[in-house]
Amino acid sequence: MPTQFEKAEQFLALHRGKSPLLMPNAWDVGSAKLLASLGFQALATTSSGFAATLGQVDGTVTREEALAHCAAIVGATDLPVSADLENCYAEDLEGVAQTVRLAIEAGLAGCSIEDYSSGPDARIYDRELAAERVAAAAAAAHAGQVPLVLTARAENHIRGNPDLADTIARLQSYAEAGADVLYAPGITKHAELRELVASVDRPVNVLALPQVPPVAELAQLGVARVSVGGAFAFAALGAVAEAGRELLEHGSYGYWALARPGTAAARAAFTR
Repeated sequence: MPTQFEKAEQFLALHRGKSPLLMPNAWDVGSAKLLASLGFQALATTSSGFAATLGQVDGTVTREEALAHCAAIVGATDLPVSADLENCYAEDLEGVAQTVRLAIEAGLAGCSIEDYSSGPDARIYDRELAAERVAAAAAAAHAGQVPLVLTARAENHIRGNPDLADTIARLQSYAEAGADVLYAPGITKHAELRELVASVDRPVNVLALPQVPPVAELAQLGVARVSVGGAFAFAALGAVAEAGRELLEHGSYGYWALARPGTAAARAAFTR
């Protein structure tokens, strides 16, 4: 079994391959094991997907709940795991740093920090403050014996401010603050992705949305990593909802068309 140090180093190296690292977001131990069995090289958590397992919406999970969940996902496989830690569950710089230190204690190879607060005073942080928060996270991520890979996220495009110039300026400042990977979820256009990748000197993660170019095109653009956010978790919930409606409204069992291959995949993954 690789050490945490080895997994962190491996995780960072995976961002330098000839093709993008495809990193699915697991929402529980079972999904982590199943995704690992399919051949993925790294996993991420999903704040929205995990919240759904608790019957909650994104942005309502506590730091303690999130980190316990992260530790469970880390323990599920030998793969490097990067955590979606929202805004690091803190408004102050020391709180941000403490969250990152706790992320290392949880066994993670990487984590992310957003420049958006989903609390009562929901807002995108001022750019200068956001960079200071990234600097605090980076200092904690890189201070110890485990080189935690820090991803800095610019939330503009999913928070009602699709200003590409501001997003790029933010990501540039986050790179200067010490981020290892940059991420602006919600950017989908080929030309904008090309401009973003060309404007920064760090690996770039892209969120796989329906309008995003296919992976082969992202590779040509120089994208380093592709993640799915909560999509897989909600695809699973969508299948459950369809199965439930079928049984309730029609009294039929067509859901077995998915249940049979799902059973086979789970048995193959969970007996390893």
